[in-house]
Amino acid sequence: MAGRSQDWLGKTVVVTGGSSGIGAQVVRQFAERGATVFNLDRDLRHPSDDLNNSGSSIVQIATDVSDPESVLKALEHVRSAAGIPDVLVNAAGIYPSHTLVTMEDENWSDVLNVNLRGPFLTMRWLARAVSGDHAVDRSNLNRRVINISSGAARTGRAGAGHYCASKAGLEMLTKVAALEFADLGIAVNGVAPGLIATPGTADLSPDFCEILVQGQPVHRFGESDEVARATLFLADPATTFITGTVIDVDGGFMAGRPLPVA
Repeated sequence: MAGRSQDWLGKTVVVTGGSSGIGAQVVRQFAERGATVFNLDRDLRHPSDDLNNSGSSIVQIATDVSDPESVLKALEHVRSAAGIPDVLVNAAGIYPSHTLVTMEDENWSDVLNVNLRGPFLTMRWLARAVSGDHAVDRSNLNRRVINISSGAARTGRAGAGHYCASKAGLEMLTKVAALEFADLGIAVNGVAPGLIATPGTADLSPDFCEILVQGQPVHRFGESDEVARATLFLADPATTFITGTVIDVDGGFMAGRPLPVA
């Protein structure tokens, strides 16, 4: 691609859920900058063929992030092929709609297993891999984990009790991992998107979307590439003093309601 930078040449990036939506944009933007990107997704029907054909290095690995064996197999494949990753982005997530009254046990488990257990499994693997590598420089934050959270972590939504709980848990897990992984040279941060135009949000009701858009200072949907750019910022090797934080990419939604001057 003409004009793209190559500042990630020689770096290895793992993205879960990189076949569509926000995850696909994360894969694209790292690949455009020269990184070798491993996409771990259970649905590989939408690979970034245009990038592959242009010479970018994207490796697709069919992975169920809720399954410990599947995650272990995928990440060990990454390590054997390219070493311990420099960046891990946990973007895999599901957002079904169930009220608490209608929610079945498996609905709850499915969401928590993908949205919360998955990042736990990948982060634990990375920390263990780094712990066993005696060549790792533990005096600097030279590796990055970025977890894709949501504004739903801090504001409840009817019909999304499982999703809200999973993202609230993910943000706290991000903070704990930041505390525990700093001595391993790993920074752990999050990005919390608001209403973003993705295949997943296409299933949301128009009334819900309209209320949300009108309730934020920037009256539009966000774009996946805007979230991906925040992920690139947190992954940048120069961000050596940022860990344990979550950046909102939400058009100002979490800042408050855009009411008239009192």
